[in-house]
Amino acid sequence: MSKKKGLSAEEKRTRMMEIFFETKDVFQLKDLEKIAPKEKGITSMSVKEVLQSLVDDSMVDCERIGTSNYYWAFPSKALHARKRKLEALESQLSEGSQKHASLQKSIEKAKIGRCETMKYLSIAQVGLELLGSSDPPASVS
Repeated sequence: MSKKKGLSAEEKRTRMMEIFFETKDVFQLKDLEKIAPKEKGITSMSVKEVLQSLVDDSMVDCERIGTSNYYWAFPSKALHARKRKLEALESQLSEGSQKHASLQKSIEKAKIGRCETMKYLSIAQVGLELLGSSDPPASVS
């Protein structure tokens, strides 16, 4: 008896996307339920669930025509999605860098004022110590 370990959900999703990218064709659910177990080792019972998760994540397109649902995904769409994601991340990075630079400037400005304040505090402490040493001792009655 051989113990076969099933595929993880992410592996199933990846293999399902490979079917779409390799064939560059449009499928109905029943077609995918036949093809996926043979070519990619995805059980036919889980094909619908995997396909729905891909549709929900906008990785696979679905269109209802008449009484049938048709599914497709082309490599160019995935490429464009990655490019958009990359552009969004790059803009977030540049905004973060600008915010970091402005905060660093604010810190430097705050340090300048604090150094002077620390000087005044140390001068005041020295003055208080001098005044304290010249006070007569308190008399105890």
